[in-house]
Amino acid sequence: MDDKKTLLVVEDDPGLQKQFKWGFENCQVVLAGDREEAITALRRFNPAVVTLDLGLPPDPANASEGLQTLQDILQLAPSTKVIVVTGNDDRENAIQAVALGAYDFYHKPVDLEILNLIIDRAFQLNQLEKEKQQLQQKSKEPLAGIIAACEKMQKLSRMVEKIAPTQVTALLLGESGTGKEVFAKAIHQLSDRAEKRFVAVNCAAIPENLLESELFGYEKGAFTGAVKQTKGKIEYAHGGTFFLDEIGDLPFPLQAKLLRFIQERTIERLGGRGEIAVDVRIICATHQDIQSLIEAGRFREDLYYRISEMALTIPPLREREGDAIVIARALLRRFSEQNNKKITGFTKEAAQAIENFSWPGNIRQLENKIKRAVIMSDGVNISLEDLDMDLGESKEQLPFNLKQVREIAETAAIQRALAYCDNNITNTAKLLGVTRPTLYSLFNKYGIEV
Repeated sequence: MDDKKTLLVVEDDPGLQKQFKWGFENCQVVLAGDREEAITALRRFNPAVVTLDLGLPPDPANASEGLQTLQDILQLAPSTKVIVVTGNDDRENAIQAVALGAYDFYHKPVDLEILNLIIDRAFQLNQLEKEKQQLQQKSKEPLAGIIAACEKMQKLSRMVEKIAPTQVTALLLGESGTGKEVFAKAIHQLSDRAEKRFVAVNCAAIPENLLESELFGYEKGAFTGAVKQTKGKIEYAHGGTFFLDEIGDLPFPLQAKLLRFIQERTIERLGGRGEIAVDVRIICATHQDIQSLIEAGRFREDLYYRISEMALTIPPLREREGDAIVIARALLRRFSEQNNKKITGFTKEAAQAIENFSWPGNIRQLENKIKRAVIMSDGVNISLEDLDMDLGESKEQLPFNLKQVREIAETAAIQRALAYCDNNITNTAKLLGVTRPTLYSLFNKYGIEV
């Protein structure tokens, strides 16, 4: 029977168990008499719908065990539809169960015809939610300028879409070369400030003695060489987005002035006396560990809380499974066009090297490799020689054969479960959601010794 039609009945009364077992002919009924059995069955059968009696042993007179079972089920499988079955005098606990996340409740004595209708409706809703989720997954489009296929980046893109229309101050964290400025521009493009300026300043690229005037501007005569009034980058970004890159390198004396600007949204030019109101969306970024800088006394803690109303961590390329080759192909098309080359792809060995290399320099390093390869290539495909790489530089190659991938994953999962359960076979089987005979069969299949 299909998993989506599996019904888990959590009930300690043998008579009701029998009644439920034969009363739901359209479902594969799995029975559990207590919380431990229910969780084991949940892991093993992955039911779409659960009926749950709140009065479970060891305390059947109260609802505490049943409510805890409900919470455990929803924590392990949030999409599961749990129908609480209670006594007529237990309405308060039924309402509490719904507040905790139960789909519906039904009072005893059980009328199988009515309960069947509730269960069928729960199955239908579960299926509709799955179909909606599948459609949303298919319709996902990466943000402008962001090339991504892995789930981590897709989730990050969804976060960007949510925060972009707001005025929240965002802090982008990640190693150098991961694309923090690309994400900042994506936030700007999706905001209501998209038609206004996007102004970026790199705190690490400007000498400390010039950075203040670069940010806040200056009046004529403010210092030697100040021959005219000049707007700063913050003021220049009025109405748009101001991106402060590598804020971890911002000199400590300037941090207080930036904090005041973020709080008051006004600036004073060097040599000036009047306050100037500036309306900007602020986005900051750094590759440094801000908490470590705070502990070392190099970064103001109050400024950190102001700039990190929403913090997004961009993963390095080595953690973005499958993205390296996708990005490489996009870069190949761009550089081939720029250099008037007719290069169509990569050799098998070159693609393997790109996919498996750790890329410590992230996308910036990959970009340099592809640009070099396009210039050096004389054929229609980029080779290992063109990339100036070899397979020895690659990390351990992952297989593409599904059987091999499954064997690797199952072996790792079994070994983790054994370690977690201190080599207790019964507990390991329960944790993995399989029977003891099945687990022994897997031990023999993969040569695992306990």
